[in-house]
Amino acid sequence: MANILTNLRSTVIAGIVLTILMVAIVVGNTSDGTVGDYLDSGWLIFLFRWLHVLSGVMWIGLLWYFNFVQIPNMPNIPDDQKPAIGKVIAPAALFWFRWAAKATLVTGLILAYLNGYLFEALTLGLMAPEIVAMHTAIGIGMWLGIIMWFNVWFVIWPNQKRALGIIEVDAETKAASARTAMLVSRTNTMLSIPMLYAMVSAQNLY
Repeated sequence: MANILTNLRSTVIAGIVLTILMVAIVVGNTSDGTVGDYLDSGWLIFLFRWLHVLSGVMWIGLLWYFNFVQIPNMPNIPDDQKPAIGKVIAPAALFWFRWAAKATLVTGLILAYLNGYLFEALTLGLMAPEIVAMHTAIGIGMWLGIIMWFNVWFVIWPNQKRALGIIEVDAETKAASARTAMLVSRTNTMLSIPMLYAMVSAQNLY
């Protein structure tokens, strides 16, 4: 067990194996136990919901790590230790951060399509013959998520590359980029609260 837990890749693989075993157990106890019958019960939709939540946990978790842990505590880190954050921790976290954002967006759009409300959600239900509260709520959540994803890829990441020295710029530009990245990251933190409420509340609206 120690060999599995001391290696991240092995830990993730073990988590996937446990998930597969859990699915096999559920299949074995669902209806006549056939895979086809289980898939007919909407398992594909659930699969993308699970992937959407998994990606979202990674994305929002890292967003909150940056804003609740890293940024507020940077002034307390001795200057000689700060390069470890800027050169090692932050670039790695930003890699998972931006790709988790993209995975969350893609799986969310696929999920909405599979559920048959992609158009209704993107138009907030305003183009439908009858406005459905769920479509409006999930649509607001989707648009907030799209705005947040755009901020990650097209504002935060380009500015962080300059702030972290991945792209060489002068000191003034570096400082301005760091501030822009921080403010937009804070904007995403603010938007994440109503976004999560919209997503969760939509499951209880019809």
